Amino acid sequence: MTADVLAAKTRVFDQWAPNYDWLFTTVFYQAIHQRLLSYVQLPSNSSTPVLDIGCGTGKLLNRLAAQYPQLQGTGLDLSPEMLRQARRSNGHRPRLIFVRGASETMPFADHQFQAAFSTISFLHYPDPQQVFMEIGRVLKPGGQFYLVDYTTFWRLGHQQNVAGLGGPMYFYSPQQRQTLAVNAGLTCKAHHSLLGPVLLSIFQKPRVSVQSELETS
Repeated sequence: MTADVLAAKTRVFDQWAPNYDWLFTTVFYQAIHQRLLSYVQLPSNSSTPVLDIGCGTGKLLNRLAAQYPQLQGTGLDLSPEMLRQARRSNGHRPRLIFVRGASETMPFADHQFQAAFSTISFLHYPDPQQVFMEIGRVLKPGGQFYLVDYTTFWRLGHQQNVAGLGGPMYFYSPQQRQTLAVNAGLTCKAHHSLLGPVLLSIFQKPRVSVQSELETS
């Protein structure tokens, strides 16, 4: 079932990719990104490795790379056409690369990234807990995950899912996000309203695990 949903969504975004950065998404995502970047804290003097999950056409990574001149960014997306657009508009080669893969089975090593981002893409994932588990795996100890997505969908209210864009879309309250995070070994640092029902949640991977503390005590 999950594979069928992801395949359907891939087809939709492949078709959308050539026109994805037209007026609505350009204005909307620019506003979201500007508000998000005001909360992002990354080292400015090191080649910080970061991951953008569901990167689309790569707009967020390009903005991050412009703000952090030594940042090393990786974009992950399931849509080949979205990745084609991202590579075509990549203004920060070779610091930015774009990789095809599923968020539920990320093709990356453990503890590879200092920060991970998901901006209006988490609502598409049929197995959110598995995505959180993967994020917890690929983050370095002390690394942060910035989750930006709708908590409700405008007038639809707090529905668990609605149909659209190749399959169901899922919306999570702050409490539901925190439960997913805790199950993946992450702690919630803060929630911030960015634009209407769009909420930023910041999670962190502990620097030392409870198991490590027990082993060294």
